[in-house]
Amino acid sequence: MGRLVYGMNVSLDGYVADADGGLEWTIVDDEIHGWWNDRIREAEAYLYGRRIYELMAAHWPTAEADPDGNPTTREFGRIWTAAPKIVFSSTLEAVAWNSRLERSRIEDVIDRIRTEFNGDLDVAGPTLAAPLIRRNQIDVYHLVVHPTVLGAGLPFFPDLERPIGLRLVATRRFESGAFYLGYEAIR
Repeated sequence: MGRLVYGMNVSLDGYVADADGGLEWTIVDDEIHGWWNDRIREAEAYLYGRRIYELMAAHWPTAEADPDGNPTTREFGRIWTAAPKIVFSSTLEAVAWNSRLERSRIEDVIDRIRTEFNGDLDVAGPTLAAPLIRRNQIDVYHLVVHPTVLGAGLPFFPDLERPIGLRLVATRRFESGAFYLGYEAIR
């Protein structure tokens, strides 16, 4: 059965996007982007909601031809395009790029989807991850913490009714001053 992995760039105060939805505060240099390439390469499939899927599908399939791209971003595009994706949406008509559309809520079908894969399933975005976090179904958390305090925005973790215990399993310091924190759920 596949493990559920949730990871994102976060501000020091725990936000994945600023109050306007912006990501300009992140430092995604070649070192960090290469590290994320390694993480997505480990995933057997990606789980997306509509918004993140549309953002990713609008850029990454054509990254190979992007004149502003570099070897690291082109590699990410190749990895992303080739990997299976399950997109949770009740409004999209169709999906492309090795993707399939799932009309049900993630919390209603995640057990079935986990049996379809032996490897890691990358859960993309805090909205899609929230019901899984609340049910303590996320197995691994990857946080790349950037040295920025936003004060408000879209939080990495949802509001919880009870604490979730995590065990630190890995750390890394990036030259930019960002830190990776890897956690596994304690069950």
